[in-house]
Amino acid sequence: MRKDFKSNSNIVYCCKFHVIFCPKYRRKVLINGVDARFKEILAELATELKFDVEEVEVMPDHVHVLIDGDPQFGIHQIVKRIKGRSSKMLRDEFPWLKSRIPTLWTNSYFVATVGGAPLEVIKQYIADQKTK
Repeated sequence: MRKDFKSNSNIVYCCKFHVIFCPKYRRKVLINGVDARFKEILAELATELKFDVEEVEVMPDHVHVLIDGDPQFGIHQIVKRIKGRSSKMLRDEFPWLKSRIPTLWTNSYFVATVGGAPLEVIKQYIADQKTK
C-alpha cells in the first residue's frame, strides 16, 4: 500500500480526517443550490489553507468531508474556517436560510482519522523496535 506523504518545512505527514457536521437543528437546508455552492466555497478554502479535499458529499441535513491536512495547522482550525466562511457566504447568498435557522451550523462536529495500518499492527511495530 503506497502512502502519499506531504511535507512542509518541519514535518513529513499523511493525515486524513473524516469530518461530519450538520446545520443547526439538523434542518434540511443544504438543497436548491446551497449544496453546490458549499462545495465551491470548500474548494476555495482548500486552496487558500493548503489542505486537500479527497471526497465530499452534501446531504440535505449534514456534510461528509474527507480532508488531508497539515497537522501543524490542525483539523479544528480547518473545520472552524470551513464552517465560518461557508455560513457567512451561504447566508448572504441564500437569504431564505436566515429565516429558517439562527445560524447555519451547529457548534459541534465529528472527526476521525482514517487510513494507515490497523492499531494492533502499529503497536506491534513499536514494540518490536529494539529487537530489529
